[in-house]
Amino acid sequence: MNQSVKDGKRAGQFIPPEGVPITFAIASLGTRFGAQFLDILFTTIVIFICAFAIVFTGVLPASAQGMLMVLLGFLVQTPYYILSELIWNGRTLGKRITGIRVINVDGRRLTPHQVTARNLMKEVEIFAPMGLLASVSTQSAWENGLTTLWLLVVVIVPFANRRRQRIGDIIAGTLVVDNPRSVLLSDLVLSAPAAASSQPAFEFLAEHLDVYGKYELQTLEDVLRDSTKTSNHQEIVQIVKTITRRIRYPDTVKSGQERLFLNEFYRAQREHLESLKLFGTLRENKYHEHTKTEAKRLV
Repeated sequence: MNQSVKDGKRAGQFIPPEGVPITFAIASLGTRFGAQFLDILFTTIVIFICAFAIVFTGVLPASAQGMLMVLLGFLVQTPYYILSELIWNGRTLGKRITGIRVINVDGRRLTPHQVTARNLMKEVEIFAPMGLLASVSTQSAWENGLTTLWLLVVVIVPFANRRRQRIGDIIAGTLVVDNPRSVLLSDLVLSAPAAASSQPAFEFLAEHLDVYGKYELQTLEDVLRDSTKTSNHQEIVQIVKTITRRIRYPDTVKSGQERLFLNEFYRAQREHLESLKLFGTLRENKYHEHTKTEAKRLV
């Protein structure tokens, strides 16, 4: 993964199996703090409601109530972070509001192991030391010193590495990045020969167009709009080979027709996604729930 600094923001880049480089901006520490604050606020409200219900109903004896109160933080916070990042593909409520998400450092999809590892470490990095600080008056001097030292390490680590990874991210192999909203631009203006042709040179069936979603279409659109990429014949050929293999396109794309193939695939894919949207179906990417079976077979 390559990294650079662009417009004052740290940026990274990886190349997915499709061969088209994807650039992203590493989330600022301020944005991450804001997301963490919101998530703590949400979970604290839930913990307070649960604690109130336990005390008010009196379903447990006093000794059991005290033990459960101690465990409530772990029982609410850990499942909240893990389940939300698994369900929303690297986002919690706080991350959704602040526009950031967690990704795999190698560009592949997040695994349950990675999500679990980074969030269990959050207990060790953040919540356990916060609990110890809350009881600072009952601790010895050396215990307070060790707690302070550990908090300093936790704070310094994201500042000390270029990817702004906390310890949990380093262990899990994850990054927190900005999550800009994907918006399809106006339709591309095709070249005169392609636009003038009344009969398309390539025919795409629904089974071909069901593989990809809006995210992949946006990536292809970026390629077609970038003259530096379209002028690189070898890169265009490689992209065509990747697409034809993944969608199981039966016909051979002859030499010299690669750009025409991409233009017509782009147009057919766009019309297909727009027609699905009319019927209330949104296909964000190749991992969409309606294409999971096909995507697993193609990956």
